[in-house]
Amino acid sequence: MNPIPALTPQLKQLRLSGILDSLEARNRQAIDGRIAYTDFLALLIADEVARREHKKLASRLRRAAFRAEKTLEAFDFDRLPKLNRALVHDLATGRYLQEKVPVLIVGPCGTGKSHLAQALGHAAARQGHDVLFTTQSQLTGTLHAARAIGNHERKLQQLARIDLLIIDDFGLKPLRAPHDEDLHELIAERYERASTLVTSNLDLDEWGDVFPGNRVLGQATIDRLRHGAYKLVLDGASYRTPRTDDSGPKPALAKTPKNPAS
Repeated sequence: MNPIPALTPQLKQLRLSGILDSLEARNRQAIDGRIAYTDFLALLIADEVARREHKKLASRLRRAAFRAEKTLEAFDFDRLPKLNRALVHDLATGRYLQEKVPVLIVGPCGTGKSHLAQALGHAAARQGHDVLFTTQSQLTGTLHAARAIGNHERKLQQLARIDLLIIDDFGLKPLRAPHDEDLHELIAERYERASTLVTSNLDLDEWGDVFPGNRVLGQATIDRLRHGAYKLVLDGASYRTPRTDDSGPKPALAKTPKNPAS
C-alpha cells in the first residue's frame, strides 16, 4: 500500500509539504540502497531544510531589489588591474557586516561600481543578511514621500534596521532640503549599528559638494560614512563603450538625375 496519499494532508498540516517533492525519490533510494530508517529520515529533513533555505534566499533577493543578478563570478577583474582584489574577496566574506562599518566604492562612470555593489549585496544575501539596493534619488524620494503621509519615522526605522543598505549613484544630483536632512538622519541612525555601502562617481574629497545648502550637515553625514570604512577605487575603461561598426563601407547612394531643362 502506498502511504504517500495518506501522508499528504498530514505533511501539509505540519507545514512540511515540501517533503512531498522528494519523498517518492528518497523512498526508492532507501529501498534500493537498503538505507536505515533514521538515515532515510535524515535525508528527508535535509531536503526540507535546503528547500526552506532556498525559499528564504529567493525572498531576500526579491526584497533586495537588485537591478539584475550581478555576482562576483561574473565580474571582469581583468578590466581593472589596479583594483584591490584581495579586499573585494575579503568583503565578500561579510566580515564588514559583523564590524558594522561602511564600504565606499568610487570611480568613473561605467567602471562597474553598481555591478560590484550588487555582487557584494548578493553575497550578503546568501549569508542570510537582509539587503536593500537603491539609488540616492530613490532613497530620498521614499523618505520624502513617507514624511508627506506621516509615516516618516516608521520608514526611517525600517531602513535603519536593514543589515546592508546599498546607496548607488551618490552625488549624481545635489541634495537640497529636506532630502539632505533625511539622508543625514538615516546615516546617523545606521552609524555603528549596520553597514552601508555607497557608490559614487565623485572622489571622497568632492562629496561635500553634494550638500550645497548645508555643508555642516553634509560634513557630519560624510564623517559617519567615512569612519572605519573600507574603500574601493575602480579606475579603468568604461564598460559602456559603443559598438563599433565593422560592417565595412556602405555603398554610395545613387544620385537622382536632375530633370533636363525644359
